[in-house]
Amino acid sequence: MSTDKIRWTPRSAVSHALLIAVTLLFLAPVLYAVATALKPPGETFADPTSLIGSHLRWQNFADVFEFLPFQRFILNGLLVAAIGTLVVLAASSLGAYAFARLRWRGRDGLFLVFLATLMVPQEVLVVPMFILMQQFGWVNSYQALIFPWAFTAFGTFLLRQFFRGIPYELQEAATLDGCSPLRTFLSVMLPIARPALSVLAVFTFIGYWNSFLWPLIIVNDVSALGTVPLGLELFFGQNGSQWHMVMAASVISLVPTLVLLIALQKHLVKGIAATGLAGR
Repeated sequence: MSTDKIRWTPRSAVSHALLIAVTLLFLAPVLYAVATALKPPGETFADPTSLIGSHLRWQNFADVFEFLPFQRFILNGLLVAAIGTLVVLAASSLGAYAFARLRWRGRDGLFLVFLATLMVPQEVLVVPMFILMQQFGWVNSYQALIFPWAFTAFGTFLLRQFFRGIPYELQEAATLDGCSPLRTFLSVMLPIARPALSVLAVFTFIGYWNSFLWPLIIVNDVSALGTVPLGLELFFGQNGSQWHMVMAASVISLVPTLVLLIALQKHLVKGIAATGLAGR
């Protein structure tokens, strides 16, 4: 094990100082949200303003669940995000494998058309998608929250780039051993693609978890099928805005994504480097 000490130079010192400054800049909103979540009611916009209230009121986090059925919103969000992520991983990995490793006529042209759908914003698609959900009878259902956005081109493109970097010798060796294309995909490609799948899983989970526009349109019974963003909206009403509880609920809503990031941190670093998302 190497015992060499880090040699500090002016350039490295400046680099570390800039990294610390940028980190604090990104952490500032989170720290402000936590500080506001612990303020007593009425002190959020007190004059003079202060980061810390007169005392730390941990009861705000309990009040969130008494003011609204926020635990229901969290469970709905976890259910939708978890199932949606699994569907996206399955569909995207199969599509990416077909586009990257299988040879068939029109493959590249169809992939370009598929990729072009990324340029269509969600706001353009919500009306035809809502009409389609009406025809399926899926309005105000979990299916409508999960499936319409589970087959986008982003995940397929991300995994395709990763699959293209896997040596063809591995695929040829599996074929010589008698593996079918599906068996090669399940036994060879997927285990190797674990870092890329982790990156896609995190992006997809966060996308479902933070989605607001589509749940707002497709959900009629918010108390039964509402997700966390819809629940946060209910803190703003005719009787005023409960800012201390809004911030407390926002802090609570950060926990699932933080747990996921920490759990997949090891694979995320490898996946971002392998899929080209590191900006190289």
